[in-house]
Amino acid sequence: MAHDTNAMLVGMGRREAAAVSGRSWRMRGNALLAAVAAGFTAAQLLLVRPDMGLGWDETVYISQVGDQAPAAFFSAPRARGVSLLVAPIASWSSSTGLLRVYLAVLSGIALFLALRAWRGVFPIRVVAGGGALFGSLWVTLFYGPQAMPNLWVALGALLAVGCYLRARAADRPDRRALWGVAVGAALMAVMRPTDAVWVALPLLAVAAVLRHWRLGLVTTAGLVAGAVPWVVEAYTSYGGLRERLAQASRVQGDLGWHLAVDDQMRSLVGRTLCRPCTGSMPEPVLLVWWVLLPLLAALGLVVAVRAGRTAPSLIPLACATTAAVPYLFLIGYAAPRFLLPAYALLAIPVADGLLHLVTTPGGRWRPVAASVLAVAVAGHLAVQFAVLNHITDRTVRDHGVWARDVEAMRALGVRPPCLLTGHEAIPIAYYAGCSSGAIHGNNANMTRAEILSTARREPVAHLSVLGGTPPAYARGWQLHRLDGMDVRIAPTPREGGPE
Repeated sequence: MAHDTNAMLVGMGRREAAAVSGRSWRMRGNALLAAVAAGFTAAQLLLVRPDMGLGWDETVYISQVGDQAPAAFFSAPRARGVSLLVAPIASWSSSTGLLRVYLAVLSGIALFLALRAWRGVFPIRVVAGGGALFGSLWVTLFYGPQAMPNLWVALGALLAVGCYLRARAADRPDRRALWGVAVGAALMAVMRPTDAVWVALPLLAVAAVLRHWRLGLVTTAGLVAGAVPWVVEAYTSYGGLRERLAQASRVQGDLGWHLAVDDQMRSLVGRTLCRPCTGSMPEPVLLVWWVLLPLLAALGLVVAVRAGRTAPSLIPLACATTAAVPYLFLIGYAAPRFLLPAYALLAIPVADGLLHLVTTPGGRWRPVAASVLAVAVAGHLAVQFAVLNHITDRTVRDHGVWARDVEAMRALGVRPPCLLTGHEAIPIAYYAGCSSGAIHGNNANMTRAEILSTARREPVAHLSVLGGTPPAYARGWQLHRLDGMDVRIAPTPREGGPE
């Protein structure tokens, strides 16, 4: 009897030790992922200056919930997710620095949660390595603290696909993983519904082919939940869903066959928007990581196949491919941020392949492989930092020009309430606290008669590049030359003047 009791106590001790060891392993894994996420946030705060000012698209999203300026025209492709994201800060504060810190911290937390969804799918060091690779790209760091949707689509994709793989591999329904799939899909859809559909296509296809109906329904439910505001707005403001999709296509240059691979390569030098995308290709040192990326992804797939875990690599690679297709082949211009969801989904299989290159060689070759990889990664990080530093400095400089032009216009009497039209009217109007208007183009929201009627009540100015030809209604307005811009100010009511 004593022997049985001792055996039982020993067995209990082993189980308790195993449980403690499992908890300790999970804690170490979480700590590693938290370190990657914290490094991502810290790098944003150190390398992307909080005083950078707001960009064109940011002013559109923030103006929907802030009170610094009237809401800017909201074109058909946009979704309300970013406005909801920034509302906790922008609804009561106009501080750009505070908003940048908020978004940097929030994106770091989101990266941690998205990476945590991949635990158990890949070894923790692979997941952490993938997070570090993705988080160290200049485009990821640059857009982390910005009020833009693409990074959040990428983080939603990471969460949804990671949880999808966990739920698919579980012996019984994993409710937490299913909720993760739904939340990730909804996050993608509320930010950019069309991008969310492209990312989710392989998930829906796998669920249909393998008859994983629960996973398919959860993925669809998440997409629908996130897209509901966009669809409702299509009927309330754009004449219906089909008309909104048609307008969105026109704004983006009529979607169809457009080979934009070379445009994306040209944008890697740090061009936030390459439209039209002309000029020579960047130096090879700026392109090498981008050219090697699909090759490293293929290596990661080969490693996964040999290890007997094909699906965990194949599914994210398929989602990355479908996420990239519209921006490589269906749109006539480029922006590096468009491919953020693809980069996020490629990062973990790529990290798996790179780790294989280091750990597979035996004997004296292993230190050699590790050294070569370390040098390559250091060179890659140096390139990413150089591009990030260049684009940050240029953006601060360009936004500073807007701020100086606004001060000059205020001295000329253009103060709220006021209306700006013409070249870069949307962001400059936000800085000035004015509304913005256009009678043609993608942001057309007024008529000539409405602009002239507004000029009888409040200050109105038309902006153009230096030496640019103004529209007929503004040719008689008083011309002022500002910093890189011509400003024509409408006569005040007491001055009279022709309409």
